[in-house]
Amino acid sequence: MTSTDLTGAVALVTGATSGIGRAAALSLARRGAHVLVSGRDAARGDAVVTEIRADGGRADFIAADLADAASVRALARRAAELGGGHVDILVNNAGVFPFGPTAGATDEDIDTAYAVNVKAPFILTGELAPGMAARGHGSVINVLTMVARFGVAGMALYGSSKAALTLLTKAWSAEFGPSGVRVNAVSPGPTRTEGTEPMGSQLDALASMAPAGRPAAPEEIASAISYLAGDDASFVHGAVLDVDGGRNAA
Repeated sequence: MTSTDLTGAVALVTGATSGIGRAAALSLARRGAHVLVSGRDAARGDAVVTEIRADGGRADFIAADLADAASVRALARRAAELGGGHVDILVNNAGVFPFGPTAGATDEDIDTAYAVNVKAPFILTGELAPGMAARGHGSVINVLTMVARFGVAGMALYGSSKAALTLLTKAWSAEFGPSGVRVNAVSPGPTRTEGTEPMGSQLDALASMAPAGRPAAPEEIASAISYLAGDDASFVHGAVLDVDGGRNAA
């Protein structure tokens, strides 16, 4: 088994029907993982599964609403069932990114952002990481954002929810690392996806502040996720890998 070979591994990717999640699902499948594609839209999920299978990979779709805790727990159970009793790689990618002034955020906005961006990864990790620990290996990868690290007007809700996930990355690494489970995170910069399309020129403006000077493609973020999932990153624990075109250095 080579360092980039994930044959025999089962990977659950949330928010895998589009954008970074879709790119990650395709990347992990190409490395041999049986990918469990999770999302709300069955048609888009089935399309990703069909694409993976057409390329000779293994994939299944699991519908889930990550704003609902019961649905998240059901997702974890179904993932383990489809994985033959185990999940080896968990990619907590799904997220909502509400932008706007703090005073304009509704109770529903706040509850949804924290339910999807914090509570869902917390539940999934709590449900699946102990099984990884019992088997002595596994990888959890959380997808963050550069605005979890510095303040940007209009992004208080989104940034703070991802800042919580940043701390959870460290805490889970301390908790599960001694049992062989590596917990790390990828922190993307502005990335051109279906979800960020409504940002229009604002996305390019954000990207222009970094040395790379352009938004990322989803596949560039997916490459970092796949690296952290595999044995190439065997000594990487509790790390936040910035994939932001150098914005963190600017």
